Amino acid sequence: MRYYMKGRLLVMITSLAILPAMADQHSHYQAVIAQARDLADAPYQSPEGDLPAPLRKIDYDTYRQIRFDPSNAYWRDDSPFSVQLFHSGFLFETPVHINVIENGNVAPLSFSTDDFSYDGAASALLDHDLTGSGHAGFRLHYPLNRDDYADEFAVFLGASYFRLVGRDQVYGLSSRGLAIDTASSDGEEFPAFREFWLHKPDADADQVELLALMDSPSLSGAYRFVIQPGDKTRVEVEAALFARDNIAKLGVAPLTSMFTFGETSRERPDDYRPQVHDSDGLLIQTGTDEWIWRPLSNPDSVRISSFFDDNPQGFGLMQRERDFNRYLDTEAQYHRRPSQWVTPLEDWGKGHVELVEIPTPDETHDNIVAYWVAEEPMEAGDSRRLHYQTYTLNSQPENHALGRVVRTRHGRAEVPGQTEETNEGERQFIVDFQGGELGEIATDQPVELDISNRKGDIKLPQVTALPNGGWRASFRLPASDQPSDTRLRLTLEDEPVSETWNYVWYPDD
Repeated sequence: MRYYMKGRLLVMITSLAILPAMADQHSHYQAVIAQARDLADAPYQSPEGDLPAPLRKIDYDTYRQIRFDPSNAYWRDDSPFSVQLFHSGFLFETPVHINVIENGNVAPLSFSTDDFSYDGAASALLDHDLTGSGHAGFRLHYPLNRDDYADEFAVFLGASYFRLVGRDQVYGLSSRGLAIDTASSDGEEFPAFREFWLHKPDADADQVELLALMDSPSLSGAYRFVIQPGDKTRVEVEAALFARDNIAKLGVAPLTSMFTFGETSRERPDDYRPQVHDSDGLLIQTGTDEWIWRPLSNPDSVRISSFFDDNPQGFGLMQRERDFNRYLDTEAQYHRRPSQWVTPLEDWGKGHVELVEIPTPDETHDNIVAYWVAEEPMEAGDSRRLHYQTYTLNSQPENHALGRVVRTRHGRAEVPGQTEETNEGERQFIVDFQGGELGEIATDQPVELDISNRKGDIKLPQVTALPNGGWRASFRLPASDQPSDTRLRLTLEDEPVSETWNYVWYPDD
């Protein structure tokens, strides 16, 4: 697992009263909503970390030598689910409160060094009084891949970050509770989950529910997560937000990922691996049922793309390339990194999906963010309800039946051996589609290319049937010093048979 310092990413807490015992789960959530509303009505108070001094001084290597003992996992003897805890220290200097709700009663998970093993350099920590260390976060386990072993399938650690995996997947991209002012000139604000309440599942449960209290300078919020592990690990997210201050840009259901280089990269590092990324594209299903595919990039400068819509049906960051031979990385196993899809469970109205691409020198930094931004801003005193589902997957969202982009390539348009430089500066693009409805179309059918460029011309557009059952769209962009925003899709009898490919070419990259 990777840990990053991203602005004010450290988890924050305040002194919060323990929830009273209640009869049903809905009442517990209502109590957290009431706490969030009360927080927003008061001035923001930044939590003060009171971590024991030895834990504030440890480095990454020492922190990794502190491990939760699986034999101490909570619930392991009473439920198919179990909980393991993260130790505070290193980047995580301000603990979070973690509580368990069982039979209507609420009890805190108190810190104990007996829950952990302290190996190597970390063993010296036991010479100190670690009272008050608390926990940085937690992870959930379930027999995901086989019946006799409880796999980790979800982790909540740092600010409002959480990660999910489904069956036979490894951790890749992250989810967040919210994104505030991402890529803004004033700097990003990282809201944090201060406290959690975990409902203890029954012996035959196939899902787990947890509640979270969020706080930040701009807002507070109550969250309810219902997580069902499986081939596609699904999470129903419900939230009530209360604004303490005006918020310029509120990012809903944010997904954070990494793209260092791939098939669209113009320049590549000196690396034996063909591709290095957790996700290779953004996929959007619009309110009018258009599917849009945007390949990701590692730009020279921060780039923000907005896809305006009314009541979108979903969006996600996808890892479409699942072939190990396309990565050759036995350690990172990028071919097993999950895609993740977000589906609104209530209308989101007008707004836009925003994609942020940030330069990164290597794979140790997440540099891709995608989220929904409502057209109506959230101002001080406003409240807002969120309700959506997010889930991991290996292939396509369940209702995507069109041909999908499987390859994007580009290069110089000059013809080898040509003496006259008539094509100098032109760029040749090929976009290959496969699957969905395309698999049922004979090669002699009149498949056409619907293509447009926001600025400038398109040269030599054409569509070609491929010998592997796919179809290829190809075109050239004339020489220009300006970015070129191109959209294309395949049609048959004026009806789309493929998703829409959208790409912005920057000549200076």
